[in-house]
Amino acid sequence: MADSSFDIVNKIDRQEVDNALNQAAKEISQRFDFKNTGAGIEWKGELGVEMTAGTEEKVKAVLDVFKDKLVKRQISLKSLEAGEPRLSGKDYKITCELQAGITQEQAKKIGKLIRDEGPKSVKAQIQGDELRVSSKSRDDLQAVQALVKEAELDFAIQFVNYR
Repeated sequence: MADSSFDIVNKIDRQEVDNALNQAAKEISQRFDFKNTGAGIEWKGELGVEMTAGTEEKVKAVLDVFKDKLVKRQISLKSLEAGEPRLSGKDYKITCELQAGITQEQAKKIGKLIRDEGPKSVKAQIQGDELRVSSKSRDDLQAVQALVKEAELDFAIQFVNYR
């Protein structure tokens, strides 16, 4: 019997993030507490988002609205790397980056976790920005998924290509 496998990845569904950003922009334009504060949110590059407002408190509120919309669209907040509010001219700005892909250090951390605490028949190998986990037993793969889900990781992960 051939090995079963799955990949551990950190992918961002840009369309869902775009929908969350548009919903946040719409809410900001309609909410009374954001009227005449210059509050706004927009894309800054491929995976960057920039929030603007007249005061530091308002720009933090814009960030909270955006985070709320991301959560409602099942996008992990671990993928969002938000900077500190900074003064730019007369407005405050926060720049956020969406983290996609698993770094070598993160992949090694997950691989070590699987080797130390997972079933012995499971093999994990790094392939670019993802981690392939394989075993002859599907039950062992499900045990590894449960183990990785329970681990307190500081980055978002998804399980794909389960075969």
